[in-house]
Amino acid sequence: MHTEGERLIPINIVDEMKSSYIDYSMSVIVSRALPDVRDGLKPVHRRVLYGMYGLNVFSNRKHLKSARIVGDVLGKYHPHGDTSVYDAMVRMAQPWSLRYQQVDGQGNFGSVDGDPPAAMRYTEARLRKISDEILADLDKDTVDFQNNFDDSLTEPTVMPTKIPNLLVNGTSGIAVGMATNMAPHNLTESIDAICAYIDNREITIDELMKHIIAPDFPTGGIIYGYDGVRDALHTGRGRIVLRAKVGFEEIGNRNAIIVTEIPYQVNKADMIARTADLVKDEKIPGIYEIRDESDRQGMRVVYELKNDAIPNVVLNTLYKYTALQTSFSVNNIALVKGRPVQLNVKDIIHHFVEHRHEVIVRRTKYDLNKARERAHILEGFMKVIGTQDALDKAISIIRNSSNPADAKEGLMNEFELSEIQAQAILDLRLARLTGMELDKIRAEYDEIMALITDLEDILANEPRRYQIIKDEMLEMKEKYGDERRTEIDYSGGEMSIEDLIPDEKVVLTISHAGYIKRTSLSEYKVQSRGGVGNRAATTRDEDFLEYIVAATNHQYMLFFTEKGKCFWLRVFEIPEGSKTAKGRAVQNLINIEPDDKIKAYIRTNDLKDADYVNQMNVVMITKNGTIKKTSLEAYSRPRTNGVNAIEIREDDQLLGARLTNGHSEIMIATRKGKCIRFPEEKARAVGRGSIGVRGITLDEGDEVIGMIVVEDVEKESVLVVSEKGYGKRTAVEDYRVTNRGGKGVITLNITEKTGDLIAIQMVTDDDGLMIINKSGVAIRMGMDEMRIMGRNTQGVKVINLKKNDEIAAIAKVEMDKEVIVDEAETAHDVESEENGEEGVNLNLNPTSGDEIHPTRDTLDSESETEEE
Repeated sequence: MHTEGERLIPINIVDEMKSSYIDYSMSVIVSRALPDVRDGLKPVHRRVLYGMYGLNVFSNRKHLKSARIVGDVLGKYHPHGDTSVYDAMVRMAQPWSLRYQQVDGQGNFGSVDGDPPAAMRYTEARLRKISDEILADLDKDTVDFQNNFDDSLTEPTVMPTKIPNLLVNGTSGIAVGMATNMAPHNLTESIDAICAYIDNREITIDELMKHIIAPDFPTGGIIYGYDGVRDALHTGRGRIVLRAKVGFEEIGNRNAIIVTEIPYQVNKADMIARTADLVKDEKIPGIYEIRDESDRQGMRVVYELKNDAIPNVVLNTLYKYTALQTSFSVNNIALVKGRPVQLNVKDIIHHFVEHRHEVIVRRTKYDLNKARERAHILEGFMKVIGTQDALDKAISIIRNSSNPADAKEGLMNEFELSEIQAQAILDLRLARLTGMELDKIRAEYDEIMALITDLEDILANEPRRYQIIKDEMLEMKEKYGDERRTEIDYSGGEMSIEDLIPDEKVVLTISHAGYIKRTSLSEYKVQSRGGVGNRAATTRDEDFLEYIVAATNHQYMLFFTEKGKCFWLRVFEIPEGSKTAKGRAVQNLINIEPDDKIKAYIRTNDLKDADYVNQMNVVMITKNGTIKKTSLEAYSRPRTNGVNAIEIREDDQLLGARLTNGHSEIMIATRKGKCIRFPEEKARAVGRGSIGVRGITLDEGDEVIGMIVVEDVEKESVLVVSEKGYGKRTAVEDYRVTNRGGKGVITLNITEKTGDLIAIQMVTDDDGLMIINKSGVAIRMGMDEMRIMGRNTQGVKVINLKKNDEIAAIAKVEMDKEVIVDEAETAHDVESEENGEEGVNLNLNPTSGDEIHPTRDTLDSESETEEE
């Protein structure tokens, strides 16, 4: 039964549910979860800022209780729960949540460990300076306003922001049927990109990426790999892998991994707790203790390792199983004219610039109207009080009128004034009628007319408006721009990064204890033969530089170990260090076994080039004179855990490895000064697993110290150096070609004065030589200073050694043709050395009689002495 007058409308429940749910989802999309592309704000954030604007809590006023702000926003604009407003405001004040915070909070606003903020009755807040820029010109009719929920007030639909907020702060939100997750970027980079876009609307995204390199997260960290970044900037979707920023330290006698920055949106306390659980369950081996040593100076999480753990292996496990590596999935969805759209970086910049343009047009129109209104009133003033007669007349009209309305009427008729002008004159204070005030009125009128002309020009001149946008952007950059926090590790992921890293010349130095670094070649200066050298590297006690390799960033380094394994690194993956830096332990860069030691280094070109790897061979030599040749192709597929390169017999060890082209000649030298020369063809190529063949027959007590490869007999010459600093160059022809396995001929006349032979090198006049003593002094000299002499002589003094110092390493480096030897500087070095200054020496206190560990140069010679 239904009562009289009631109408029933039959409705299909499916259709009703559909339309109701669509209405609900659209409301969530448009007025809750997605930001506006123009100001990058969601409604709740916009209302928090506008509420604070209404309460006048600007950056130069004192803080106000958060509860007061939240109450205002709730009562006037945001009819939802108070937590929704307070949580949004708290996030706007957290330095680990927003790249550029918008609220300046006082009190407990939570922590990166996920601690909750204090209740709003305890905390206080005010706007930050950057938020003043987001709200700038709001009172100049620059944006549309809409009614609030009960139509009692109005609120802005968008902010006139001078800050490209969507780009620099990003946002994340889950709507119905769609979500957004936008990464924050660096303000300086973003503004550079916006200016580049204003200069050239046809700019490509790749060109924009020269300015906006990658997202820049508030918590720093490292972006690992560049593919995801490129996808995100090009399409608006991409997966960015983030890693913590990590260093290695020694604490007591243990190695430790130190984390100073964690990925964005990772809860530090949770991360540590989960890691501790994994360590307890033995999922992550090698960790002795985890400590959180963070304080107000900054973050510091210490993972102390067990004695037998390899730091790099543990670190990779942590990346794999814990939040030290996370991914940020970019999904740029924002509202454009009220509709959700997926945007690439150029779209975001385009919409922001168009918004700024509209704001400037509206602001200029507003200023122009105000200026015209003021000019109109000033014109009235000048008509009435411009001359004494007019003023007297006006005063008598006012005095003789029975009421203000009559006075206004009288003035309008007498002076042909508008109602506004007449009213303004009636409102004048008597003090304004003095002569001085009249001059002020005339000056103000001239000023306003100039302003009107200027504003009209802005409205008529579009290029000028865009120039204003650009100038304001550059002013924002000047005020708020900062350095980027997130580093980019291009070597992660699959992308080819050669174009991003200059292929410059570098010197790789590797110390006896296995510390490696790369330094730009230009850091080393050239000296004359016999100079004393300058300080090369800070090493630990009893450590010295053993290998020096000239290379370029794009090449590969192959590492061969004592146990006969081979590992890979790209040159640019080797950490950079200044000339005096210690470098990083090789064990931290490659997964070498704890009791193994690297014995040889080879520098090769691109291993992906099939022709190159098939025509090149790797030739290895052992201390006992065994030689082995294998095609480079066998080593062209890098594996993290290395591959077997040569089988080593019990009392033998790998000494060196060299790259050959198949048609070279090989020369092998021994400690007692013997040397053999034979064609490479005499050693046939064998597989990676085999032992090799006899290269030279050794006398009792002698051992191999190195091997060189001769490619151009005419141009190249043989350089040998002994441990007491004697060396000489000899023509290759002086050594007759024999069969492999012979005893060889004398290469340097070994005496008490020269000491044993320690190194053999292949050099030309264009080469440079780098010599490093056991005390750490380095000297770089040109080979053209050494003349070629006979085979059976003791050579000349190459370097002046002090007391019982001896040569530790020699290596060939390319000479910089532009570098001119500075004799004065050389003289100064010698002088300071004689005066006993500590500026040059490294104080490594080598014990006399220490055994020399000669160089092994990837370019042209590998040599080694027996381990003590």
